[in-house]
Amino acid sequence: MTTIVDNLQAVHARIVAACAAAGRDPASVRLLAVSKTFGPEAVMQALTAGQQMFGENYIKEGVEKLGLIREWEAEKHARRSEWHCIGPVQSNKTRLVAETFDWVQSLDRLKIAQRLSEQRPPHLPPLQVCLQVNIDGGTSKSGVAPQEVLALAAEVARLPRLQLRGLMSIPEPAPDFMASCAVHERAASLFHQINSAGVLPQAMDTLSMGMTADLEAAIHAGSTMVRVGTAIFGTR
Repeated sequence: MTTIVDNLQAVHARIVAACAAAGRDPASVRLLAVSKTFGPEAVMQALTAGQQMFGENYIKEGVEKLGLIREWEAEKHARRSEWHCIGPVQSNKTRLVAETFDWVQSLDRLKIAQRLSEQRPPHLPPLQVCLQVNIDGGTSKSGVAPQEVLALAAEVARLPRLQLRGLMSIPEPAPDFMASCAVHERAASLFHQINSAGVLPQAMDTLSMGMTADLEAAIHAGSTMVRVGTAIFGTR
């Protein structure tokens, strides 16, 4: 347990330092702990250390893990954690996602958004969603092309059981800090362009970018949420 506690403290220290360097308030950046491939015991350790937001890439694994965590939270009378689906969502998995997760950060198709909206149970709050943008055109990356994001955002914002919160990006690794800043700044610029276009009923507030290797550059560019796995849980 000490390792995960220490790792979380170290990541928070990196966030604070990056915000200081960028002239930002550390409270403006949230930490999403990416727990894919790690068991519920590791998540429980992170929860005990105060971490409340978790991201899962693999839907079946995430749903099974989340079920165990909800039982643990009930037994401990613990605060309810928040779970984000950050991996690709296929049509045959939309019901599982809509019924289980609090957020989906990886939307890149209207069809999937429509299914999630239709299948979100009425007793749950609207599903919080981000559009995944393929900001650098990586051929192996999911995500909508930058020039198509505004139109998709306008369509998704109209769906009744979803709340559009922002953009998410996973650019290819950059050779240095400045190069990393440059690609993240492209995503930030797109985020601000969409908010300024006046087509959304309310402004987006979440720019999810930056992971273990590049969180400083992402924060410098304006990220409001960093997704960190390795630096918290260890190498997969």
